[in-house]
Amino acid sequence: MSEPKSELGSRREVFDEPKVELHVHLDGAVRAQTIIDVARRRGIRLAADTAEELRRLLVLREPATLTGFLAKFAVYMHVIAGDRDAIERIAYEFVEDKAKQGVIYAEVRYSPHLLANADVEPIPWNQEEGDLSPDEVVRLVNRGLRDGERAFSVKVRSILCCMRHMPSWSADVVELCKKYRHEGVLAIDLAGDESLDCQAYPGHARAYQEAARCGIRRTVHAGEVGPPSVVKEAVEVLKAERVGHGYRTLEDPQLYAQLLATNMHFEVCPISSKLTGACDADFSKHPVVRLRKDKANYSLNTDDPLIFDSTLQLDYSVACQHMGFTRQEFRRLNICSAASSFLPEPEKNELLHQLYRAYGMIQSTAF
Repeated sequence: MSEPKSELGSRREVFDEPKVELHVHLDGAVRAQTIIDVARRRGIRLAADTAEELRRLLVLREPATLTGFLAKFAVYMHVIAGDRDAIERIAYEFVEDKAKQGVIYAEVRYSPHLLANADVEPIPWNQEEGDLSPDEVVRLVNRGLRDGERAFSVKVRSILCCMRHMPSWSADVVELCKKYRHEGVLAIDLAGDESLDCQAYPGHARAYQEAARCGIRRTVHAGEVGPPSVVKEAVEVLKAERVGHGYRTLEDPQLYAQLLATNMHFEVCPISSKLTGACDADFSKHPVVRLRKDKANYSLNTDDPLIFDSTLQLDYSVACQHMGFTRQEFRRLNICSAASSFLPEPEKNELLHQLYRAYGMIQSTAF
């Protein structure tokens, strides 16, 4: 039987050893069949009757724009958002899907407000009437992830997202990070339109200052489509410890050299960056090729596998076929990923040793 392929290349597993994933969105990793099931249960009419029909509507096959990519979420988010059973289910299924892909540790991110269907403000949450609050979303996701961990022996922790266009949510997100920091929530993220900077929307900067004060770990979507100045703001103003995407950093040699010197971690998503139009459609020209040559600190990630019809194996296959990646580099980047995870130090060291053992390496914390 021939190996399955997509328009992007072979789905053959080119790296069959344990992997770490740090940048993947829960609402972008939902199974198409789950959306169909929940829509039927809730009596919501979709423009598709089967999972295959839905995938044809959702999946990006050719490079588009970031705006075109984000429009895909409008097709199905109203089905999942605000539904308790659906939110817990997608968290559980996320862990199962990662287990099938050979991931032993993942950090999954989401906006509690978007999953609560908080599309207007102020939001009059009324638990007696059955409304869903961001706080309850976090509890439901935590429960689904914990159940998945027990069932599939994969460790998954979460990151809560602030949204650039909704600075009023950011203080809530920090408080949720504080409340659930010992129940699986590790960090804060900022996602959305990179043209909305912190000078115009100071609520994000205040939230990140509070996060830093309280020891909440920090990552920021920056330099995906925005200029290097967005990355600089993420690092200098928001005190980001990791950068989501960060491709435009290479356009500022001084900034790039600075981040290399400080061992900044770049959360790279190869297939995503092609299909959203964030990077050149020619994978051989992708910024991660430069990161690999410079022995930078980075990870390979799926970002939103539902929209890209991808798995982590497909991103690795692309890196192998088009970017010159080797087994040795896959091992190195996964060790970098584990070392740059937001796990507490004892758990991080345990994860690193698990990788060292699996890779047949000397048990050392150097990478």
